[in-house]
Amino acid sequence: MPCFQSVQRPNVGHSQDHMLMIGSPGAGKSMLAARLPSILPPLSPSELLEVSMIASVAGEIRDGALTARRPFRSPHHSASMAALTGGGTRAKPGEISLAHQGVLFLDELPEFDPRVLDSLRQPLENGEVSVSRANHRVTYPARFMLVAAMNPCRCGHAYEPGYSCKRGRLDRCTADYQMRISGPLMDRIDLRIEVPAVTAADLILPPPAEGSAEVAARVAAARDIQLARYTAAGMPHVRTNAEAPSSLLETIAQPDAHGQKLLREAADNMHLTARGYHRVLRVARTLADLDGAETIGRLHLAEALSYRALADDLRRAA
Repeated sequence: MPCFQSVQRPNVGHSQDHMLMIGSPGAGKSMLAARLPSILPPLSPSELLEVSMIASVAGEIRDGALTARRPFRSPHHSASMAALTGGGTRAKPGEISLAHQGVLFLDELPEFDPRVLDSLRQPLENGEVSVSRANHRVTYPARFMLVAAMNPCRCGHAYEPGYSCKRGRLDRCTADYQMRISGPLMDRIDLRIEVPAVTAADLILPPPAEGSAEVAARVAAARDIQLARYTAAGMPHVRTNAEAPSSLLETIAQPDAHGQKLLREAADNMHLTARGYHRVLRVARTLADLDGAETIGRLHLAEALSYRALADDLRRAA
């Protein structure tokens, strides 16, 4: 079988902005993940072709039906490495390739086999996965947004007020459970947020002023800004900040003076790796685009850094 190169683009840094939600059972993590495709722009014709080709190879197109809706894949935590990355006797694409140009949702993240999770590290970095068999090797696209969810601890109630863990110190129990996710994988996750439990009082509040349609419009506008930026830079194949090469990122994501000072301090205090540093810049640049701002300000950087702080605090507690 030939290499699946017909849907590949030049390697321009295929990483996406990935997210981890931590919260008690019933807080709405799975629901939030399932709604995410509704705020993403529809697939472009070229993206639709890529997604359709992968689905065709996997035998997942029924009656020739195609859709411009971005893929959403949600494998169970018992999934094997072959199910996630691809394999079998015919080296079919796995869940990460079927999620290409869409969302891969991993619920109960620490319950996955650690080796299976670590197999995601390279695809998260370069946007492709190679499946090798005795007589052939296939390379599939795998540029997806990883959205993961997990409870704060094994029983799931660590964040509830007044809860006392039977396993000992609450911070230790929480950190031990969350340390099942390796540091290199966590370093590739840009947005780490707590999802508080929903109370009965929350359910009777009036609906928010901004719904999915309004958020989708803001996302589409920000993507238009990014596409125009990279087209003007002579890189029309780059469509989002997540795909921009690091050499260009330091030019288009240069913070103002206050932002630079904050970033230098945070890099030292949070011990940011080179990968983490560039991921903070990508997120900050996107936040500025959502605001319609030309320059990244201190507030954009502060918000981008706050999304990385949660897991770092937990690891220090361990």
